[in-house]
Amino acid sequence: MLVLLGIGFLAGLVTAVSPCVLPVLPILLAGGATGRRPLRIIAGLISSFVVFTLFATWLLGKLGLPDDLLRKIAIALLFVVAATLLVPRLGLLLERPFARLTRFRSGGGGFILGASLGLVFVPCAGPVLATISVVAATNQVGLRAILLTIAYAAGAALPMLLIALGGQKLGGRLRAQGARVRIVSGLVIGLVALAITFNLDTRFQTALPGYTQALQRHTEDTASVQRQLLKLRNGKNSIFDQTTTTTTTPVAQPGPGASGLPILVPSAPPIVAGGQWFNSPPLTVAALRGKVVLLDFWTYSCINCLRTLPHLEAWYAAYHRYGLQIIGVHSPEFAFEHVASNVSAAIKRLGIRYPVVQDNNFATWDNYSNEYWPASYLIDQQGRIRAYDTSEGGYSTMEENIKQLLGVSNDAAAVPDLTPSGDITPESYLGYLRLDPSRYVGERIAQNTLKDYPAKRSIPLNSLSYSGNWRVEDSVAVAGAGAGLSLRFQGSDVYLVLGGQGKVTVSVDGAKSSTIDVNAYKLYTLLGSATPTKGLMALTFTPGVQAYAFTFG
Repeated sequence: MLVLLGIGFLAGLVTAVSPCVLPVLPILLAGGATGRRPLRIIAGLISSFVVFTLFATWLLGKLGLPDDLLRKIAIALLFVVAATLLVPRLGLLLERPFARLTRFRSGGGGFILGASLGLVFVPCAGPVLATISVVAATNQVGLRAILLTIAYAAGAALPMLLIALGGQKLGGRLRAQGARVRIVSGLVIGLVALAITFNLDTRFQTALPGYTQALQRHTEDTASVQRQLLKLRNGKNSIFDQTTTTTTTPVAQPGPGASGLPILVPSAPPIVAGGQWFNSPPLTVAALRGKVVLLDFWTYSCINCLRTLPHLEAWYAAYHRYGLQIIGVHSPEFAFEHVASNVSAAIKRLGIRYPVVQDNNFATWDNYSNEYWPASYLIDQQGRIRAYDTSEGGYSTMEENIKQLLGVSNDAAAVPDLTPSGDITPESYLGYLRLDPSRYVGERIAQNTLKDYPAKRSIPLNSLSYSGNWRVEDSVAVAGAGAGLSLRFQGSDVYLVLGGQGKVTVSVDGAKSSTIDVNAYKLYTLLGSATPTKGLMALTFTPGVQAYAFTFG
């Protein structure tokens, strides 16, 4: 636990000297210069950052309030603080209700100023902050997560405390110029609040070089740190003592119980249904003793998962009669994939004949310490995990592992391996939670708000840009009037997860390619080519069409 807290503190310390902290420094300096106690400013900052980082999404969701409400309130409070410094009489009127809480009248306030900063301070994201965000998003906040967030905030706050103390010392030297100091400080806080309102702080940050990236890698991206964070994300230790996948496991000694495969986990975790079962009544690992079980984690809009299905179907057809049971664990990536009727339609459309269970609450996913789509876990007749694979490819090795455990020698029908090779554009999400800022070109995203995005002429390779009216939500972008998307890609195939009703027109390098009729929530093929290519894809959308994520092959 102490190691985890040390990691959090160092990660916070690194982010406090990064460009991300620069917008709040003038406010800290001005706050200290006007007599507000630095320790109270920092206490307010840490308190609000910890509480609202971990619980804001849950709280606002319960109250049915917009996700950005707290940030707007914090900016408003900064304007109020600026106004009280510029107009002292106004300050006296506003301070009276809070006198007991903050002791503003004695010159010792600062907690509310710090609390406001905690809501507008956006640290540079690294593995530690990403882990905190995942834990908060999945409502798995426990003592370890709370303590890690406090340690992170404390590390970030330490340099800020020094700035506030410097402001306090400067204010003491300029005590004779008290009125001027208040006015200047009020202007500074007001101007910074105005900059944050119009997202000028973000433009300033991104214009500066990432001079702390190397330090962040050495602090957060080490193997020991990743192990600690993995335990926190899962809420428990991984079920595996090693991370070697089956693709490198040697094949030997055929026959049930005589396999040369290692015993990775002596007792496979249970399957916990998070929704309906399809193609079968409910099954359990215990009831399947005596059979070889292949658990396949997938989701129906994931192209990587869809490329594995022909192999799974071939194995099921060839080896089910010998004792192989495949179970698809459908762990949804997007909200529409939680809907049982959508999953049922996908199973029918894809021709899946083996049992599938919904894992909407990710209970089975967590039981297996899983982190990937697709991922397969091979369980022997005694209920032990003997092999697993967390990627595409490696199909021949997994088939040999299955044959070993079953004690058979015949092969399944040959299925071509469509796993992409060579350079392709990475998966690209369109909702603001997973939109990669390093591969997005355009104005700052207005979360959950309809906004007209100006078209961009220059788009780098593997990057995308919005144009026209879009409402960008957490995991989806909803098209408005004149909505368009531009994407500079590389690969043979381009896919896009779409929903709603409408049309999408596809053009590549200025030439119209196709028109897609959107009538279901699923993965649509925008481009299929026999050879890899690079190009600029331009898409136009009718209003109401929902776009989730690009994938490539």
